[in-house]
Amino acid sequence: MTLATRLPAFTWDRLVVLKEKASLHQNGITDLSMGTPVDPVPDVVQAALSAAADWPGYPATRGTAELRSAASGWLARDCGVTVSPDDVLPVLGTKEFIASLPLHLGLGAGDMVVHPAVAYPTYDVGARLAGATALASDNLLAIGPARPGLIWVNSPSNPTGQVLPVAHLRKVVSWARARGCVVASDECYIALGWDGDPPVSILHPSVCDGSFDGLLAVHSLSKRSNLAGYRAGFVTGDPSLVAALLEIRKHAGLIMAGPVQAALTAALRDDGHASVQRARYESRRSVLADAFVAAGWTIDYSEAGLYLWVTHPAHDCWAAAELLAASCGILVAPGELYGPGGARHVRVALTATDARVAIAAAAIRDLAVP
Repeated sequence: MTLATRLPAFTWDRLVVLKEKASLHQNGITDLSMGTPVDPVPDVVQAALSAAADWPGYPATRGTAELRSAASGWLARDCGVTVSPDDVLPVLGTKEFIASLPLHLGLGAGDMVVHPAVAYPTYDVGARLAGATALASDNLLAIGPARPGLIWVNSPSNPTGQVLPVAHLRKVVSWARARGCVVASDECYIALGWDGDPPVSILHPSVCDGSFDGLLAVHSLSKRSNLAGYRAGFVTGDPSLVAALLEIRKHAGLIMAGPVQAALTAALRDDGHASVQRARYESRRSVLADAFVAAGWTIDYSEAGLYLWVTHPAHDCWAAAELLAASCGILVAPGELYGPGGARHVRVALTATDARVAIAAAAIRDLAVP
């Protein structure tokens, strides 16, 4: 089997026709599909990047002491999680880390990677790249006697915006520890809780009882700080796992650029810009949600994160996406891209300018179901 045949069609390549239809709309296209930030990189981050531009030598794979301390400080302030700076490892954007983690854990043929039933496609891709088997399931009891090598949890969820309660996370941790499984928690949207109880890290004492054994938490600055173009994130958790991953990444040359490390440090230390960005997303979320409800669509979950998880009363996900593209100039992601369980939904990102969101909302209201 060739590498190409081991992988599914690339998610965003499947939206080409929809994008063409949306681009033909009289008001132009409003792209709410991928979740690409459109707001400026904060001044404090740009300044730090510029100041560190004269970096001729190799940076450290483990990151600077300042970066690791900044990440530890942010986790304490925002997540109520206490980690040693020594147990923080920078990664080249969390997608890279998610795709490579099964391989770096030594998983392969005969091993299983479990991920949510409706999920970010890269969990499945990571299993395929390692030659392992991916199982899409939200019910660990359905796994039977098998012992997975890796279990992914994602709260807040991409694409649904669902927040997993502490009790559920505790059950996952207990189940995995009884079987010697690694649990990796994708927490890239943890700072964007809107309704209900706030999202909780798997490393929070209420979940793990203060022990990080077998646990990893993955964090991104792409949405919090508009750093998608910087490819900047980090992983932390079980000291032995982080140390092993550091050794692998040193051998593989998976090193975050020095100036980006400086920029990431500045972003993690500054909460003011994150509050401003959060308010932008909250406002856009309200405008879009009100429009969909007024038009007779249904919003499920969506209590946190960067997306609305929406259904049309009569159409499946592809028909609903085509309706939005052709009639409104809005490009969204059909839910089937995230698994069969998403076949009725579309994922609507909050990442467009205020002006484009206002145009999109007006067009959605015009689609009101009689």
